[in-house]
Amino acid sequence: MKLFHRRKPTHSRPTNAASPTMPSPPPSSSKATSTPTPNHLTTQPPNHPTTQPMRIERHSPRRRNSGNAVIKFFMLIIVAAALVLAAGAVAITLNGSSAAADFGPPAANLNPAERIGLSLYLSLNKEALNTPAGIDSTPITVVVEAGENAGTVAANLREMGIVADADLLRLYMRYKGLDDQIEAGNFTLNAAMTIPNIATALTDAAPDEVSVRVWEGWRTEQVAESLAAQPDLVFDPNEFMSMIAPGGQRPGGYSFLGDIPAAASLEGFLFPNTYRFLPGATTSQVLGRFLSEFDAQVTTQMRSDAAARGLSLFQVVTLASIIEREAVRDDERPTIASVYLNRLAIGMKLDADPTTQYAVASPGNWWPPLDFDPRTVDHPYNTYVYTGLPPGPIANPGLSSINAVIYPAETGYYFFRAKCDGSKYHNFSVTYEEHLAHACP
Repeated sequence: MKLFHRRKPTHSRPTNAASPTMPSPPPSSSKATSTPTPNHLTTQPPNHPTTQPMRIERHSPRRRNSGNAVIKFFMLIIVAAALVLAAGAVAITLNGSSAAADFGPPAANLNPAERIGLSLYLSLNKEALNTPAGIDSTPITVVVEAGENAGTVAANLREMGIVADADLLRLYMRYKGLDDQIEAGNFTLNAAMTIPNIATALTDAAPDEVSVRVWEGWRTEQVAESLAAQPDLVFDPNEFMSMIAPGGQRPGGYSFLGDIPAAASLEGFLFPNTYRFLPGATTSQVLGRFLSEFDAQVTTQMRSDAAARGLSLFQVVTLASIIEREAVRDDERPTIASVYLNRLAIGMKLDADPTTQYAVASPGNWWPPLDFDPRTVDHPYNTYVYTGLPPGPIANPGLSSINAVIYPAETGYYFFRAKCDGSKYHNFSVTYEEHLAHACP
């Protein structure tokens, strides 16, 4: 019986292929000598094809280096990507800070992605945000219907030429949280407005009408100040005063303007009343309404009756303006009118305190108290110094005062002074002695 050793697996090629044999191991440093293997212990059976000695493969240094290079390459890509992301985060943070500095903080209801994206977008479009669509500042009335969203409104404004970029307006409003604050109503806009200004305006709709009260006895300057305080009117107080002044450019179509001397202003002809204007009404339109109201209230019959008394319309309004400032109680106005008409009839000075107040008034103090002798003020409007009517009205009288001049009481009074009971009524006198007797203790 022959003994066989178990053949170890080999990584060599098949036995029928030629293959180099393993090199012989180097001689041992030991002095001992190897003993030949007996024939009966041979590792292969007889007549078996000669097997190839075991081959031990070693990894090539070149292949190992190539694998390391691939790993390093991918690591570099990962590091580069991380750096790009970090740089992007820094840039976005900086852009977010820039947007907050330029446009204010973002709305609190934005999620982080919106906050970052909108901040970056607005920063990149900063110049466009602050560049109007045009230079024409002509007011345009824009109507926003209930339920219209920011996108619809922005698209409409682009079609009207008020904004150049509808998306930029919409996204700016989103950033500021204004997109859900748009009001339905009327807005006065123009192409010379920037997107931030338009966005803010869209959250404050103009009322359907602007109500303005012009009070009896106001000077023209007071009327102008009141109108200038109305944000929904396109009113220029300087333009208004220029139109009121002598020779000013005035609306046409009013016959009574021909009764006003060329050297006179329109003081007295801005009829006191409550006016309702459409938003965006201009200076010229406002003045036209005042004159139309005067034309309607002071009828042709009233003008004819005044002429029958020997009074022009201008004289009626001038005297009525004095009565407006003197009287408090409407039922006394015809009696006060009679006193002044009686004085004028005999060439007596009117001695009317309001005319002196008009002469010494200043902005913010249009009707100063008379704590001095009015006869010391040399001014053509001061009726303590000059006889007759002043050069023109000192205020804008109401209908009661105008009627009082045209239809005065028939009296023989030449004097009046306030009663001492605080009732705001007056004591009237025929003589100066009676007048002095009515002085308060």
